[in-house]
Amino acid sequence: MTSIADIPQIRAYAPERIAEALGRRPRGRMPEPGTKLMIIAADHAARGVLAAGHAPMAMADRTELLERCMTALARPGVHGFLGTSDVVEDLALLGALDGMLVLGSMNRGGLAGASFEMDDRFTGYDAEGVRLAGLDGGKMLLRIDDSDPGSLGTIEACARAVDALAERRLTALVEPFISRRVDGRVRNVLTTEDVVRSVAIASGLGRTSAYTWLKVPMVDQMERVVAASTMPALVLGGEVTQDTEATLEGWGRALALPGVAGLVIGRSLLYPPDGDVAAAVDRAVGLL
Repeated sequence: MTSIADIPQIRAYAPERIAEALGRRPRGRMPEPGTKLMIIAADHAARGVLAAGHAPMAMADRTELLERCMTALARPGVHGFLGTSDVVEDLALLGALDGMLVLGSMNRGGLAGASFEMDDRFTGYDAEGVRLAGLDGGKMLLRIDDSDPGSLGTIEACARAVDALAERRLTALVEPFISRRVDGRVRNVLTTEDVVRSVAIASGLGRTSAYTWLKVPMVDQMERVVAASTMPALVLGGEVTQDTEATLEGWGRALALPGVAGLVIGRSLLYPPDGDVAAAVDRAVGLL
């Protein structure tokens, strides 16, 4: 049994074991139609985002992050994981992804706080890498700032990624936002109207949308967001909040909508205010 302490030695002296672990991993299967998915996400660090709640460096300790991911993935009712290649490979070596659906995070080049943040390059998985790793799809972040020319390159790159994944019959999970800079920092605009606009733009990417899913934020009128597209939508968790009950209530309302296929939650479950990852995951799974 591989432990977290073994991983640096494997990476240094037996890196071929990573591909072997991915190759022999039992693949996950989509549940029966109508079943809501629970996906655990941990791709924030590769974009330079290490904060969770009030802790600015919460995700800086990789051992702790992996332990929290393993705890979350082991809970009943969790269907899959979303992450960058480094975290996916670590968890595959640990056996934590066995039987899980896995999505690879593709564009992480728009580093948080950088002047080039909106020019969000594909520095993570590409479609062929997703296929070779035996994953089920790729996730891309699509932030659109009408005043920033960097958004145009990101839109085009996302469209090409949708095409490349569809060619391989792999899911393209697009996470769209309308964004703008406030005091020099990029902020996502979470009005219902702007989220609806972002969904409309994301839905039209690529030469086919047959394999496209959407990853959408919680807003006041989720029924309008879901009505903006026929594509399956997964609701994201967003920032860690202290009002856990209100967060759960919002997720529950969203899950009741027929176009919502499940939840993709990261920091809200991996770094809950009370620190109890297992309990946080169980409460979220209970909504399904």
